[in-house]
Order: sequence, then C-alpha cells, then structure tokens
Amino acid sequence: MSKLTKLEQTMDLILKCQSIEQVWPLFAESMAHYGFDRMIYASNRFRTVGTFGDPDDALLLTNHDSAYIDAFIGKALFLDAPMFNWSAKNTGVCSWKWAQDRREQGLNSPAENRVINFNDRMGVVAGYSVSFQDISGRSIAGVGLCAKAGLSQADVDLIWDENGDELFLLNNLAHHKIASLPHKRRGKSLTKRQKEVLQWVADGKTMADIAAIMGLNAATVEKHLRLARDSLNVDTTAQAILKVSVQNQFFLVEDFGMQRVGKPYPFELKR
Repeated sequence: MSKLTKLEQTMDLILKCQSIEQVWPLFAESMAHYGFDRMIYASNRFRTVGTFGDPDDALLLTNHDSAYIDAFIGKALFLDAPMFNWSAKNTGVCSWKWAQDRREQGLNSPAENRVINFNDRMGVVAGYSVSFQDISGRSIAGVGLCAKAGLSQADVDLIWDENGDELFLLNNLAHHKIASLPHKRRGKSLTKRQKEVLQWVADGKTMADIAAIMGLNAATVEKHLRLARDSLNVDTTAQAILKVSVQNQFFLVEDFGMQRVGKPYPFELKR
C-alpha cells in the first residue's frame, strides 16, 4: 500500500475537517512549516462596488497578535494597505516586494506608506498575498502570509521559488474548504426558530404552511421572519435567505438531530 506524502497528508486532513475551527489550525501550521508564522484570511460574499462590504458579513481568521489586529483591522488600516488593495483588484499570488518597490519609486499614496511604516514597526515586513478567484463578482477573499521574524523579502521570494506550487495548492484548498463550511455572522445570531422559518420559506412553503408545520400562528411566523431580517440587516426575506444560504447556515447536520460519526482529526502535523 502506497503511503501519502506529507503534503498529501495535510491535504487529506484539511479535506476531512468538519468546521472552520478545525481547518484553521491545520492551515496555520502548514504555512508555518514554510516560514509563514502569521496570517490574515478574510472573505466577504457581499462586497459592494468600491468597498469591502459590511464588516459584519466578513469572515476574518488570523493568528497575528491582538496589538497588530486592533490597529490593522480595528482602526481599518487595511483599507489603505497596498497588498489589500492589490488583492481586491487581482487574483493569484503577489510578493510583498511589489509594495516595497512602489514605495521606493514614489508610487504609493501617503496613506499607503503610513500602513507600510506601521507594518515595519510591528515586524510585518516580508511575505506573500494570495487572492482567490470566485465566479461571483461580489465575492472577495484573500490571505496575507507574513514571514517569521528574521526573514527578508529576498529570503521569502526564494522560499516561494522553491515551494510556490505547494503553497498555492494548500492556500487554495484551505480557502475552498473554509468557503464550503458554515460560519456565523458577527453581531446578532439567528435563533433556531428564525433559521427554521427561513428554511421553510426557502423550500417554497407559504406562511399558512409554515404555521401548520411548526404549530404556530401566522403572526408568530411573520415575527420570526422580521427578527431574522433585522438580525441579518436586510430588508426582504429573499435577501435573508440568500445571506444565510451563502454562509452555509441552512440544513446543517445538527439541525436534524444527527451526530457526526468518526474520530476527531489531529491538528498536529508530524514532519
């Protein structure tokens, strides 16, 4: 029987993950193996023209320390970050040397240079960005891979030259796995009843049908729908269904009282 390579083992573990909470540590550990010990992954399926979209609709995963994230994300410095803006307009892979070259050539705006200077002070000086392609023009997703302390951008470029195919494959696999798994919207969460009512509407049931199925009156059903729309910050039930569907919140195994079978997958990769 042939044995899986270490890369194949990592891919196999990621594919078997059943939650974002399982994928993330595996992905982070695999990137650390190549020298990228800090990452920010961000995605939003509901961006609008010229913006990243409502932050409450975004999924953000990171292992940077809080001091960095509180400023970079909390104070919205990312909006002026050259590599973020590159990711918003492109798909593929880009060395952070691109932003460094722009600064040396005087092509960056003052706001962009302020972000680069902030990153320099925080030790975020070398890395790569990966922006993922999606069939929807409203979707945006990317990851910033920051190299560990002591590595220069030249060092990182050599790492990518040697391992770029593996790195690109792992990043795309992790992204698509994360995108396929449910995540909860920040802010107000839907109650079980609110989600159940939305699921019945998505199945084409009328208010009368839903009331009969759930043993409620029509006014209570409409109340659950109104509260669901408020929680999701949308105006119509159709928008609510779309948002919950995109976030993979519908028809989860747990909703049917079922339990997942199988042993939990280990997070440590033996290398």
